[in-house]
Amino acid sequence: MKKVNPFYKSTAWRKCRVVILKRDNYLCQPCLKRGVITTANTVHHIKPLEDYPELALDEDNLESICPTCHNKEHPEKGRRGKKVERKPSRVKVIVSKANEEVF
Repeated sequence: MKKVNPFYKSTAWRKCRVVILKRDNYLCQPCLKRGVITTANTVHHIKPLEDYPELALDEDNLESICPTCHNKEHPEKGRRGKKVERKPSRVKVIVSKANEEVF
C-alpha cells in the first residue's frame, strides 16, 4: 500500500483545498462538463503532483471532483482489481386483501 504524501497534511494544502472547493461551489468539474450536477469533496491535481511538484498549489492545476470521477482518474488507487460481487437486493412483497365480511 502506498503511503499518503505528507504534502496533503500541510497547512498550505488544507487552505488551498478549501479555496478550490469554494471557487468551484463544491461541484464536481468533470461532471459539470458533462451537464451533470454532483457535489465534490476532493480537490484533484490535473497534472499529477508526483510529476509536477511545482504546480502543487497552482489553482489552474486544481479542480473540485467527486469520488466517482476521482476513482476514474486514479484507478490504481482503487480496489486493486478486486471485484466485489453483490447479491441482487430482494424486496419482500406483502399481499393484502380486504376483509370480505366488512363489505
